[in-house]
Amino acid sequence: MLVDFSKLPDTSKIWIYQSSRKFYPEEIKEITEQTEDFLSSWKDQDNPIIASYKIIYDRFLIFAVDQTLETLSVAAIDDSVGFIFSLQHTYKVELLDKLNVSFKQGEFVQYKDLKEFQKLVKKKAVSEKTIVFNNLINTKEELENNWEIPLTESWHNRFL
Repeated sequence: MLVDFSKLPDTSKIWIYQSSRKFYPEEIKEITEQTEDFLSSWKDQDNPIIASYKIIYDRFLIFAVDQTLETLSVAAIDDSVGFIFSLQHTYKVELLDKLNVSFKQGEFVQYKDLKEFQKLVKKKAVSEKTIVFNNLINTKEELENNWEIPLTESWHNRFL
């Protein structure tokens, strides 16, 4: 069951899918429609899943699920991953690679593979104050408070 993102509790489970490129406006419209269709009909053992989503910076697709009553089954999670795979295929983007790094450069969000990001750190093209996206967070509260953080506060700080 699709609900407004703001209505979900702070303990809601979060999945962040970062795109390897920025989505174009017409793609965002299509992805929004497809995501709303998927979440509206997403079920776990015939029970509707209370879920929502956000598209942020035209690059991040974020799912949130209220697991107050029950955690999702593996089958339900597999259904969501199947949906993400279909988006990857349709839009020719990478959405499931958690090792790639997204970070801010001014008002722009950059996306680099981990080795390229390490090179940028060594060249001092990014600094300890560079804002990186912590896509390993688990809850809505963490999304609001610990998603965009300085490099020094992230797991990437080992490259400094």
